[in-house]
Amino acid sequence: MRKYLTEARLLLVGIPVLFWTLIPIYHLLLFAISPKEAGFQGKLWPDHPTLRNFELVFGQKHHYLINFWHQMWNSILIAVAVGVLTLFVATAAAFAISRLRVRGGRIIMNMALLTYFVPAAFLALPMYKAMGTYGLLNSQWSLILAMVTVATPYAIWVLKQAADKLPLELDEAAIIDGATAPQLFRHIFVPLMTPSMMAVGTYALLLAWNEYLYAFLLLSRDVDTTLAVALGAFLSADDSPWELLMTAGFIYALPPAAIYYAFRRYMAADLTSGSVKS
Repeated sequence: MRKYLTEARLLLVGIPVLFWTLIPIYHLLLFAISPKEAGFQGKLWPDHPTLRNFELVFGQKHHYLINFWHQMWNSILIAVAVGVLTLFVATAAAFAISRLRVRGGRIIMNMALLTYFVPAAFLALPMYKAMGTYGLLNSQWSLILAMVTVATPYAIWVLKQAADKLPLELDEAAIIDGATAPQLFRHIFVPLMTPSMMAVGTYALLLAWNEYLYAFLLLSRDVDTTLAVALGAFLSADDSPWELLMTAGFIYALPPAAIYYAFRRYMAADLTSGSVKS
């Protein structure tokens, strides 16, 4: 009986949260399949659903959508680059701090985490100044490096906590057999840390995919910016094509949804649990 009561309480909380989460997505789809202005009629389903909006977006048949596919590619490229670089830096740092126990490593990690006490929006202008000083403004590298900077401290902390769960006996046995530090990293650390690395890489990728502020500040040319910034241009029009904005937004939401679905078992798992059977 206690088990059923617990499940009932979870359902009472989970079902409203589920509906509250799905309502915006439903309205996004509702606008996407509705003719112009029909999405504001307050109906649960349009009288004449259409895929015309998807045709306009895919065909780039609106002046706000001229660079749609180019900007979509920019978003994909930047997100993947941020995920890969963050994963590389965080994995190497976690290995050095947790397994090699380099002097001052934990202090540096904690100092990096202190940056999260400052809202990311407050760091936007200093980041803009830094990128301008090094001549990286209006380059996609500026956004990539900025997002790696934002994502790395948390990624290092997560991987370090996971690495601490791995038994040191594995390293000691490998060292006795003559393994070097690079071999320990490649043959022992990385295979055992794969679940946590997948979760951290997905986190960094999704963080970069959804970023708007830094992309807006650091990239000014339409051919270089991400689709998230391009969609914001719709709001500057006197007569905003809401149906096209919602359609493009719905399409833009599909890749992260697919990524999360593909790696959901890593995201849902305990990131600090080791991969070694006891």
